[in-house]
Amino acid sequence: MRRIDALPLAGFQDSSARVTSHGDRAPLIELGHLDALWFQVTGTLCNLACTHCFISCAPTNRSFDLMALEEVERRLEESVALGVREYYFTGGEPFLHPHIVAILSRALEYGPATVLTNGTLLGERHVAPLATVAADSRYSLEFRLSLDGFEAASHDAIRGAGTFDAALAGLGLLLTHGFLPIVTAVRTWDAADEASVLRALVERLRQAGYAHPRIKLLPALRIGAEAERSRGYLPSERVTTGMLAGFDADRLLCSASRIVTSRGVWVCPILLDEAAGRLGDDLPAAAGRAFPLRHGACHTCWEHGAMCANPGAFAPEAGTATGGLE
Repeated sequence: MRRIDALPLAGFQDSSARVTSHGDRAPLIELGHLDALWFQVTGTLCNLACTHCFISCAPTNRSFDLMALEEVERRLEESVALGVREYYFTGGEPFLHPHIVAILSRALEYGPATVLTNGTLLGERHVAPLATVAADSRYSLEFRLSLDGFEAASHDAIRGAGTFDAALAGLGLLLTHGFLPIVTAVRTWDAADEASVLRALVERLRQAGYAHPRIKLLPALRIGAEAERSRGYLPSERVTTGMLAGFDADRLLCSASRIVTSRGVWVCPILLDEAAGRLGDDLPAAAGRAFPLRHGACHTCWEHGAMCANPGAFAPEAGTATGGLE
């Protein structure tokens, strides 16, 4: 565990851009070790246009393109010398990629892999071969499947008509082939309703055949489409150097990961719409660059921890709907 007591502020030319609304300079976070490498494998292309999407992915959003299989393989090979321990594949919707089965199969030759999906495009042609590959691999393949709420009314209001049933069908297919997906739900409900929402979600998943569901609750990120759905970040919602005194830096995603895209290397999966989030084209060089926590989304990460990574999922005990969150 690394704790931050004082952070260096050298190395950035535009010092004014690091000043927060508190009059403090935004602290820099050094990469402790590149534990996880993310792939924006389908860029911002998605079959859905969810109203809470923090990078506004959609069927027509081509601001980031699909990554070619050869590019993914090159980044996987680069990652070996950097000591990467696990791989995440996101989008957009990864199962729009015509070579997603080959991509995930290749990743499992290097380490544990996780793919984030809305579940609506999962088919036998994807899941069956991946189950075979995963069974033969020394590493694990995880699925993170988004299900925002325990009923179609709440889920479809965010993701589109019919998406709740389609996601449940994808979930069932994963269960049939022996996978135990992590079901992720973004908190779009009132805090006072959390216990009842979680209880209902657990019950709905059990009705769908998931006896001991693994669940990960995520905070809303107030950028992209979510900023229009609810609100953006307030000027006061920024990380300051004082807030990091004695703070465990390992709780921040940018202290242990980077994301590769069709347009280079970014600091994290959240800040793809921020030009300052781009660290360059070269992964080894970008991995070593410190990053100033000057964005509102950094405040959410500071508050909730490394929310994008798998730790934080939990399996509720029978009859309960609490415990183990984040």
